[in-house]
Amino acid sequence: MQTSTNSRPPSAPPLPAIDSLLAGRTRLRAVQEHDLADLLEANGDDEVTRFLPYETWHGLEDARSWYLRMCGIVAGGTARQLVVERVADRKVIGSALLFSYDAGAASAELGYVIGRRWWRQGYAGEAIGALCRHAFAALGLRRIEAQVDALNVPSGALLRRLGFAHEGRRRQCWVTRGRLCDADVYGCLAGELAATSPSEQQRP
Repeated sequence: MQTSTNSRPPSAPPLPAIDSLLAGRTRLRAVQEHDLADLLEANGDDEVTRFLPYETWHGLEDARSWYLRMCGIVAGGTARQLVVERVADRKVIGSALLFSYDAGAASAELGYVIGRRWWRQGYAGEAIGALCRHAFAALGLRRIEAQVDALNVPSGALLRRLGFAHEGRRRQCWVTRGRLCDADVYGCLAGELAATSPSEQQRP
């Protein structure tokens, strides 16, 4: 679940970097070009991208185009694009994104993707929960928002388990594969995030 980003006023401070964040069986770290083959496994799967507001990747050229675009957005200071890596074998199983950072409001939006063969094993909850806790505690965010295709029931359930509140629905706000999509809006304020989590720590 990832959407487009916006620009940052020249005077606004950037969203602080996240180099590496350990979250139970997973680690979040900044995306690197050598991650693209693993990310293609997730983003090249129609079943994974069916509820996302972008097209399925068809090869490494699509992956490289995405990577260059994200590098530009991250350089602008409004986003941090991370990968979700299994600690056991360093396999990249998905990605997570903080974007649309507003320094004045201390807020950002959240997006995430997990490859299909890693679904229903708790990886998304570990990684996204850790990222949100770090964003509140270390990055100084006050609010995190996420928008989910209204038909994507599992993603909405994950956000509610993490402590996000359903705040409303944006009607026909996306077009994906010719389909008009409603988006459910979820929000979480500092102090509302679920406390239960695997062990996680910031690494140098």
